[in-house]
Amino acid sequence: MVRRSNNRSLVELKELVVYAILRDSKCKECGKELWKGDLLFLEGGHPLCLSCADFDQLVYLPRGDAALTRRARKYSPLTAVVVRFSRSRGRYERHGILVSEDALERAEQECLADGEQRARRRERDELRRAENDRDLIARMSDAILGLFPDCPLEEARTIATHTARRSSGRVGRTFAGRALEESALTAAVVAAIRHRHTRYDELLMSGYSRTDARNSIRDAVDRVLESWRYPNRPG
Repeated sequence: MVRRSNNRSLVELKELVVYAILRDSKCKECGKELWKGDLLFLEGGHPLCLSCADFDQLVYLPRGDAALTRRARKYSPLTAVVVRFSRSRGRYERHGILVSEDALERAEQECLADGEQRARRRERDELRRAENDRDLIARMSDAILGLFPDCPLEEARTIATHTARRSSGRVGRTFAGRALEESALTAAVVAAIRHRHTRYDELLMSGYSRTDARNSIRDAVDRVLESWRYPNRPG
């Protein structure tokens, strides 16, 4: 079975698409039985096996090695992207590509030949990213302490490290966060206070909705914010 999809990513691929099926099917042209996990091609809405679709000379290359995939695609005169429907995410996802065997062999030879060079490049890139991350965390820590001068130093560093973690999707990785905008940094500090200085987590575990739990601890959050922002304020 192949699910119909309005997913624009498939429409805009400008590539031939082959489906890893989730249910048994049958080739419209030759009648071959296609079992769950087999690959089929849709032509005019009709399922075709790879032989009838003229893809049987291609080999499957699973995703995972970007350099190998890029080179194999470049050298293969005919390619197709292999997708599979994810029930949990409700969309089709790439699982690999079909390429000619000669193209794959050539790509594998090239990757073996410069594997050490690419490994060194990756290592340099990782070191550069780590250095950039350390710089962002240091600047973010200083900015947090500028806004909240009585926030403990280690806590400011912990907040900055947490919110600036790469690929986390947290506020520190947004443009506003990297630009050290006050609203973004305050949001990060509030989130940290919520989890570290209130009963917020306990309330969530006891069945409170996120909204109700936040309303319940708002005053506690504000008290910590004020104490960090105005440490010498009388009264």
